[in-house]
Amino acid sequence: MEQRVSVVTLGVRDLARARRFYEALGWTTRAQPADDVVFFQAGGTIVSLWGRDQLAEDTRVSDSGGWGGITLAQNVHSPMEVDAVLAAAEAAGAQITRPGGETFWGGYSGVFVDPEGHAWEVAHNPHWTLADDGSVSLRPS
Repeated sequence: MEQRVSVVTLGVRDLARARRFYEALGWTTRAQPADDVVFFQAGGTIVSLWGRDQLAEDTRVSDSGGWGGITLAQNVHSPMEVDAVLAAAEAAGAQITRPGGETFWGGYSGVFVDPEGHAWEVAHNPHWTLADDGSVSLRPS
């Protein structure tokens, strides 16, 4: 298996609400209003929204309804950008669970939770290289 992730699918209870939230953040999709799955191009990865019930049935994984033990993350160019993304997320309906601040690893980050309960960390990591297209790479040691 190659060391990459191509698609991240978020199981949602209310597809229309989830779509409105991500579109309010400025994300765009070509999905039609009646489509049962919504795809967003996110750099070199696709983020999709699909009903939790359909996702559980398709993967044959029992949905306990709680947090799935995963956090999504977006790296940005500066601490000021972290704060701006958190403010935009809150304005779109997210809950800020950790405001932007200095981290133990020498960066700056904060966390928001989307209306469907998916946690997103927004971080500035001075130890990684962030390209103009948003792709991230570890700096050689």
